Amino acid sequence: MGPLKGIKVVDMTTVLMGPYATQMLGDYGADVIKVESLDGDVTRLIGPMRHAGMGPVFLNTNRSKRSICLDLKKPAGRDAVLRLLKDADVLVYNVRPQAMARLQLGYDVVSKINPRLVYAGVFGFGQDGPYAAKPAYDDLIQGATALPALMAQTGDGVPRYVPNALVDRIVGLTAVGAICASLVHRDRTGRGQRVDIPMFETMAGFVMGDHMGGLTYEPPLDKGGYARHLSRDRRPYKTSDGYLSVIVYNDKQWENFFKATGRDDLRADAKFATFAGRAANIDVVYAELARIFETRTTAEWIDLLTKADVPVMPMHDLASILHDEHLEATGFFPVVEHPTEGPIRSMKVTASWSETEAEPQRLAPRLNEHGAEILSEVGYSTDEIAAMIRDGATRSAPEQGAS
Repeated sequence: MGPLKGIKVVDMTTVLMGPYATQMLGDYGADVIKVESLDGDVTRLIGPMRHAGMGPVFLNTNRSKRSICLDLKKPAGRDAVLRLLKDADVLVYNVRPQAMARLQLGYDVVSKINPRLVYAGVFGFGQDGPYAAKPAYDDLIQGATALPALMAQTGDGVPRYVPNALVDRIVGLTAVGAICASLVHRDRTGRGQRVDIPMFETMAGFVMGDHMGGLTYEPPLDKGGYARHLSRDRRPYKTSDGYLSVIVYNDKQWENFFKATGRDDLRADAKFATFAGRAANIDVVYAELARIFETRTTAEWIDLLTKADVPVMPMHDLASILHDEHLEATGFFPVVEHPTEGPIRSMKVTASWSETEAEPQRLAPRLNEHGAEILSEVGYSTDEIAAMIRDGATRSAPEQGAS
């Protein structure tokens, strides 16, 4: 059932960053209750989709959860959340802390109801700086942490965002670690705590850990940047019939490469012979590799380099990765039967444990699919639930078999 079996998580997050983190907690065995607005998480609307409200981004970021709809601006909706939190282990939210305070769900309020609660916020900026109240999105934080500038420096000079919700995913992963660490502290001391996971600071450390370079020192030794990462020829290499991902990195790998390709001339060249020589001449090294790799087919290079124990991988696109031989062998993309969406392609939990193996127990829920069930667990009667529906604090359960 997973290492987090028995942990109850109230998930008030939307879009991607928070839901990615809470899906992981659910995959690891936690009981994750996704609290949605009456309209539902906006990612439900991102297509293509078979049925309204069940788009692929939502399906792939919200398994291992139960769904309940609550209008938190109505007293009955807020009261329901407080009941859920009374015996919860974790609350995760991704609105600005000021919004939680307006809902009267700030840490000062919630911790009095449940002092053991881990109150985890994933939002834009640390709360001790001038950006504290600013909104934040993945694109904004990519720009603010120099990623588009780096893309421009290594490409055609035009700043571009990385075509992936990189910030949301990295901050989500960071949140999982912070939440689990807080649970360890809680179990040792009996006390919960507030934990903030800001996007800007997380990504500033993530990017600058690689690229601080000479800016590490005061006064600076250079303008920063990791030369190998910024080389224009650090890219998939063009072969005679396609592209290939290769890295020849340490001395042993270079020796194997020289032998496999018969390039004794490079072995004798100071720019190629040692790690220090290659690091100082990385643009020359990568440019020469680019020329070499154009001389054979992709299949020939994979065979040659694999036998020489030089790190090599195919360059996949979104379709071909589904048929990668390793991922097929490990069953990474299982096709599973969703109760309303039919056959869908899922993804395995990537971590594995020898004692507490994690396996997703439920697929992404329909909107408010578990609302009545969740409310009854915290003491609501059928009549009380019906009154909440009439008041607009929640909504009716979805029709059986409908999405």
